Amino acid sequence: MKRWLPSLPLSLALFSVWLLLNQSLDAATLLLAALLSIVVPLITRSLRPATVRMRRPGVALKLTGHVMLDVAVSACNVARLLLTRSTPRIHDAFVQIPLEMRDPNGLAVLAMILCLTPGTAWGEVSFDRSTLLIHVFDIDDEAAFVALLRKRYERPLMEIFES
Repeated sequence: MKRWLPSLPLSLALFSVWLLLNQSLDAATLLLAALLSIVVPLITRSLRPATVRMRRPGVALKLTGHVMLDVAVSACNVARLLLTRSTPRIHDAFVQIPLEMRDPNGLAVLAMILCLTPGTAWGEVSFDRSTLLIHVFDIDDEAAFVALLRKRYERPLMEIFES
């Protein structure tokens, strides 16, 4: 079973998304969805990082709550800034963040968090995974921002994926 379906959740997601995109349950659509849900995970197996070994589910749950709150607050802040400030008064910047975390799964989750949060965008990570470059929509104190990001996201992700 594992040989033909290396990632059952991915296969189920692909199958479901294909049906939703086609908005049809006819035989050809079902057959193509089944074929894609088997072939795509097999072809992309080497592109996925190592198997995830998540530790500390309580920390993961707390991090999820922090992210949800931060996304909502950030969306309100970005909307407020766009509606009340002129462009020259918005202080955007690229910020380099030194990283302690090296786990590829943790870095992938961090990338998702930063891409989902309004006002931040993942730029790049250095080849040795020691520095992250992100764009921040409005920033006053880079050092405080770096400290907050490391405390609020990097440390919990390290507990979840590297402990």
